Amino acid sequence: MSTTACDRRHVPADLPTKIQHYIGGTHVDSIDGDTFDVLDPVSNEVYIQAAAGKKADVDAAVAAARTAFREGPWPKMLPRERSRILHRIADLVESRDARLAELESFDSGLPITQALGQARRAAENFRFFADLIVAQADDTFKVPGRQINYVNRKPIGVAGLITPWNTPFMLESWKLGPALATGNTVVLKPAEFTPLSASLWAGIFEEAGLPEGVFNLVHGFGEDAGDALVKHPDVPLISFTGESSTGQLIFANAAPHLKGLSMELGGKSPAVVFADADLEAAVDATIFGVFSLNGERCTAGSRILVQRDIYDEFVERYAAQAKRVKVGYPHDPATEVGALVHPEHYDKVMSYVEIGKSEGRLVAGGGRPEGFDDGNFVAPTVFADVKPDARIFQEEIFGPVVAITPFDTDEEALELANNTKYGLAAYIWTNDLKRAHNFSQAVEAGMVWLNSNNVRDLRTPFGGVKASGLGHEGGYRSIDFYTDQQAVHITLGKVHNPTFGIGR
Repeated sequence: MSTTACDRRHVPADLPTKIQHYIGGTHVDSIDGDTFDVLDPVSNEVYIQAAAGKKADVDAAVAAARTAFREGPWPKMLPRERSRILHRIADLVESRDARLAELESFDSGLPITQALGQARRAAENFRFFADLIVAQADDTFKVPGRQINYVNRKPIGVAGLITPWNTPFMLESWKLGPALATGNTVVLKPAEFTPLSASLWAGIFEEAGLPEGVFNLVHGFGEDAGDALVKHPDVPLISFTGESSTGQLIFANAAPHLKGLSMELGGKSPAVVFADADLEAAVDATIFGVFSLNGERCTAGSRILVQRDIYDEFVERYAAQAKRVKVGYPHDPATEVGALVHPEHYDKVMSYVEIGKSEGRLVAGGGRPEGFDDGNFVAPTVFADVKPDARIFQEEIFGPVVAITPFDTDEEALELANNTKYGLAAYIWTNDLKRAHNFSQAVEAGMVWLNSNNVRDLRTPFGGVKASGLGHEGGYRSIDFYTDQQAVHITLGKVHNPTFGIGR
């Protein structure tokens, strides 16, 4: 008889009794008292209630953030002063990485070792932008003896940040770091599936010395709290990470206010393996690229395109290795794939697994892993011989499911790689230098990795094309998004302009 998930779930000590909003420096319930249930993904049992924010709660949070922006010290601080606080935030996150990882793993189903890596990356995000704002230099243009022109950057105001449920704490830091570094105040609306780790930010920011009202947090559903934040007239910019259909809705709702938008949306990224590639490295990388983070990652290489010369060998090796991927309880350090975040998402992923059985040749997985009768567990699933018009080839599944498709020529590989509405990432495996560069520049993707797997320098832009996003963040692109760039022109010599109205 198998052990049930309920018997094996690890419940962290000292969980809060409820999750509240954080507005104007105070933890508060929703104004109407409404809450929603939060489940843990191993047992799918309710373990806590979170405040369910509505328009009134968002209004209160925006008012607090606007007051802090207009009257508080934060936007007027020297970059070095803000930098010191951001470094203290990074120090606190690093010092609490084990606790953060434990809560994140419990709340999201991520394997504990991967959650720990995400906590450390969150600290690094703050440290990076703390350094960047001190080192930043803006453009000056001189016409000797006549004119100086310079760019004056200014924080914009209240930034609305809407974050997803996959690696939530790290992705929140990705937006909070640059938004705060540039002197803005913020209202964060985290995903309703995973509110636990977001609730830790308030204490971290207080201890680091962030002024009251600079950070505000409203929990709730997208159609209530998220919608109110997007439509609020006093929120001039929205940064959103999530699925493309939600991005379309945000785009439409933000349009009447002409808000600044940065949106990192869905992906169906190709991993293209040519016959001359290092086969062992390509198999390892593409296994990791779709099964790490439970497959719940926007940059997952979930379409693997393999040149026919090595196709059969690749499929055989890939399927064998996928079957050895360790599915386990999230708190177990040996686990490589944990539990999907929520039963609603589990049902979606499993529906695609069933669709895939009629669209491809199932060579690994295809259901629940043995011994996991409860919870949101899916065995790493591999379909081969998938046609380009198949739903599992075209649609984002966001789980541990991969489609493998053969190709013959470079031209066919490029056509297949570009044959989706998405364009977030691409992975190219070849030892032909000319092909590598030509292919990577022709593929429709915002980011390309050559003979490597998703290791990104924080100075580089992050974002997609087509249905995968709008705009870029990362490095100076984040500074650009969270600031207004004001051009100041100064005349040094005689003013040269036509004179009107003197008569003749």
